[in-house]
Amino acid sequence: MTAGRSETPRRVGYGALIEMLDLDVIANWHESLVAATSTHRVDATGDIVRETYPEVYWPGDTVGDHLEFALKYDGTNLSILAEIFRKVDVTDVLTYVQSKPTGKYARRIWFLYEFLVGDRLPLDDLKRGNYVDLLDSDAYYTSNRTQQVRRQRINDNLLGDGRFCPIVRRTQRLSDFETADLTQRCRQIVASYPTQLLKRALSYLYTKETKSSFEIERITPSTDRTERFVTLLQLAEREDFVDKDRLINLQNRIVDPRFAEEDYRRTQNYVGETLAWRQERVHFACPKPEDIHDLMAGLIAAHQRMADGGVQAVVHAAAVSYGFVFMHPFEDGNGRVHRFLIHDILARPGFTPEGVIFPVSAVMLKHPGTYDDSLEAFSRPLMSLVEYTLDAEGRMAVQNDTAGWYRYIDMTAQAEALFSFVETTIDTELVEELTFLANYDRTKAAIQGCVDMPDRKIDSFIRLCIQTNGRLSQRKRESHFDFLTADEIALMEEAVRDGYGLVPTD
Repeated sequence: MTAGRSETPRRVGYGALIEMLDLDVIANWHESLVAATSTHRVDATGDIVRETYPEVYWPGDTVGDHLEFALKYDGTNLSILAEIFRKVDVTDVLTYVQSKPTGKYARRIWFLYEFLVGDRLPLDDLKRGNYVDLLDSDAYYTSNRTQQVRRQRINDNLLGDGRFCPIVRRTQRLSDFETADLTQRCRQIVASYPTQLLKRALSYLYTKETKSSFEIERITPSTDRTERFVTLLQLAEREDFVDKDRLINLQNRIVDPRFAEEDYRRTQNYVGETLAWRQERVHFACPKPEDIHDLMAGLIAAHQRMADGGVQAVVHAAAVSYGFVFMHPFEDGNGRVHRFLIHDILARPGFTPEGVIFPVSAVMLKHPGTYDDSLEAFSRPLMSLVEYTLDAEGRMAVQNDTAGWYRYIDMTAQAEALFSFVETTIDTELVEELTFLANYDRTKAAIQGCVDMPDRKIDSFIRLCIQTNGRLSQRKRESHFDFLTADEIALMEEAVRDGYGLVPTD
């Protein structure tokens, strides 16, 4: 950059390459600019961090210059890199790598080109030099079981392979969640209650999680379907369900038998809502049916890679469960399977204490806006890129190649959201249920000290009294408890108020 140039900041890194190659992509979380000044400033007020560097940071004008700058300052965005490599003249990449054959950024770009494009550059394998990690483990969640790639002398520590490879950045928010040690917090809460009370609470929480997961989709399950789902949740900590046959079997067991699938879908599906007769608002277009088998095989392989590589459990669960729901491999039941996989992945490595379930769906149901935001963090920018048509019957046809956008999703937002749901589940849903039952036991004992009556009557009295803030209505006294004296009712009401800390309103 010379002194005679305009002081208007110029895009650099990914931004420059997107402009240079006229690409349509999902925006990167970080945007870099270089200005003809000596100032360095950061604007982090929106969804995208915009960082402006002084003129000495200008890397040069070639594709290789901007690729190196992007990896240094904008991070590793596989989705954008795939689009760049698809459109760029391969000689531009080759020239850059040959100019710095042993440089760590040149080796990473060389590896990523072959990883994302599937073609080998006409270069001999490196014979010397230390191995370098592909991703910086201080900046990204990575597999600790790396695969050494001799060709570029790279340690491949990605979370997946070329078919499906999510990226999760180590943000301050995720670091704070990890520091909070939610597993230990949950163990401390559970240990403070009697074993029998805990068993009763967990029995209810399994049912609560089941009903909440169905209710998110506005479905009221039958008793039989509820019991089947509860049974499956109880198996989650012992069995790995992230396998094609098991996923199909899982879908079969939680949907109406008429909509059970024998394989992944063969038709194009989408998520939307009907506004009027033959008028649909499309919220999310799913991958093309011809892409789904490869994507799902990649997701299953990534799951195994994360499990073997010791990836943090909530990050692992977010990447796989949200990856699954974004792929929508079935016509029905995708949301319920998505939420089931959260439990499956959290339970098996012991993040969830043995025998304990987090009713995450109940929290999602109570905070639908936050849950929707976690889905729309990917679906909203995606929909500006998908070209589709809907026929008169509401059938969708996707016109452009979309597979790459589902292969390489930045799932940082989803990981942050899932951590938030888990934290709220532990601190609110689990605590509230255990506290309620502990209060119930004390209240029941106090009521039995006043009047010895059947458990069913005591249950009814406590429930009705809680509904009216600790004082039974005159109508309920007459219709349900006319066998009690006024003094007995007054003592029992006091027991409920003391047990649950209620203050009656006059």
